[in-house]
Amino acid sequence: MEKYYISTAIAYTSGKPHIGNTYEIVLADAIARFKRLKGYDVYFQTGTDEHGEKIEQKAREAGVTPQEFVDEKAAEIKRIWDIMNTSYDRFVRTTDKEHERRVQDIFNKMYEKGDIYKGEYKGLYCTPCESFWTESQLIDGKCPDCGRDVEEKSEEAYFFKLSKYQDRLERYIEEHPEFIKPEARKNEMINNFIKPGLQDLCVSRSSFDWGIPVTIDPKHIVYVWLDALTNYITNIGYEVDKPTDEFNKWWPADLHLIGKDIIRFHTVYWPCFLMSLDLPLPKQVFGHPWLIMADGKMSKSKGNVVYADDLVNEFGVDAVRYYFLHEIPYASDGVFSRDLLIERINADLVNILGNLVNRTVSMAHKYFDGTITNKEVSEEVDKNLIDAVNNLDSKVTEKMDDLHVGEAIEEIIDVLRKCNKYIDDTTPWVLAKDESKKDRLETVLYNLLESIRICSIFLSSYLPDTSKKIFDQLNTNDREYSTKEFGSRNTYSLKEPIHLFDRIEVK
Repeated sequence: MEKYYISTAIAYTSGKPHIGNTYEIVLADAIARFKRLKGYDVYFQTGTDEHGEKIEQKAREAGVTPQEFVDEKAAEIKRIWDIMNTSYDRFVRTTDKEHERRVQDIFNKMYEKGDIYKGEYKGLYCTPCESFWTESQLIDGKCPDCGRDVEEKSEEAYFFKLSKYQDRLERYIEEHPEFIKPEARKNEMINNFIKPGLQDLCVSRSSFDWGIPVTIDPKHIVYVWLDALTNYITNIGYEVDKPTDEFNKWWPADLHLIGKDIIRFHTVYWPCFLMSLDLPLPKQVFGHPWLIMADGKMSKSKGNVVYADDLVNEFGVDAVRYYFLHEIPYASDGVFSRDLLIERINADLVNILGNLVNRTVSMAHKYFDGTITNKEVSEEVDKNLIDAVNNLDSKVTEKMDDLHVGEAIEEIIDVLRKCNKYIDDTTPWVLAKDESKKDRLETVLYNLLESIRICSIFLSSYLPDTSKKIFDQLNTNDREYSTKEFGSRNTYSLKEPIHLFDRIEVK
């Protein structure tokens, strides 16, 4: 069985994740579920990033220890990931003792190799981003990532020889065009960061305490990026002297799914760290767009922050998942608005999907007491529907392989639309009035039930709860990818119809 290792970025434990942060875990979940559906042995990792100066400050303000602070925040992040029905295999934390030990071993290995050396850091530092910047990198004198003020800092520090790996990294990116997606992010990394020349990277701090101690020099702690990025290997059994069988099975990762704002760390620093450790690079890094509000990026100061658990309480988990997955474009930012969410629920989930399932199951009960067999009384109109259903697999797979998740879902919705049109074209209620058309009517209902079943197999990656409700009404265990061919099931003995989604009245 072919393996597939997908990871999200680990969420920073400074506060509760908003819908922009939550979008990433739902996107990763859809990809992981789809790969499992297709028969891959999937490992899906997520978790929390828990060290750094900002955490130490926030814990002090809250009057608790940093460990107490991150314990509470990590539990809240995990709670929201679980509310969103995400099927991760491991939720990792950078305060886990095994991770800390392995990070120390990695630091020491790089030091012994001569890739880490001691020096002094002078630079312009942004505390919220935990990043040093040069004067030329600032935008209007502010941090280029978050737009906040920076301050001059100097301290003794250890540095990683990023410059040593510049040529090798540049060559690797050119020879592996699929490594950084989308294309615009790749061009940005090459032209803005790599070609101008890589500066050696500060990998330790000595001005605060909340971090993993450097064993060769305990007044230093490992700086957050070396600690955070290595989570992708420390949690699957990487050991510097002899990697475990688990590590050898899963590494290299097939996909790092991350926000576009941290693509530099994942496509410049991380590959160079791996080269230093003589490890293969991940196959792909996808810097996904942001989910923003109509009035711009979400921020507490603007008062426009929306949380996923609040939306789920109001609209249900699958409706929120559907919006995230269907509405956010592949490469450009998606806009969240309540009105658009309600419009999507009413148009797609109520009118197209819910209406189709309810009408079909209800007619099967009304005309045949819920038992339908394929009587094979076919007409030309059937062929178009059956072809559309049988072509779904190749269309959805092609979109998913390119990470165009919204377009993959749209392929399924398009077939469901065709099912509704098929009802209008075949007019079952007219057929029901003519006893001689009884077998034709049963064939029509069979075609609809089989189409709904196969669409639900593919929908299960995106709307797992809804798919289960549909399968339960169809009273079928033929829910696996292996039964995706039209005609895999010949008879249906249906349960009573149940309502899938409620129409939302706009006040």
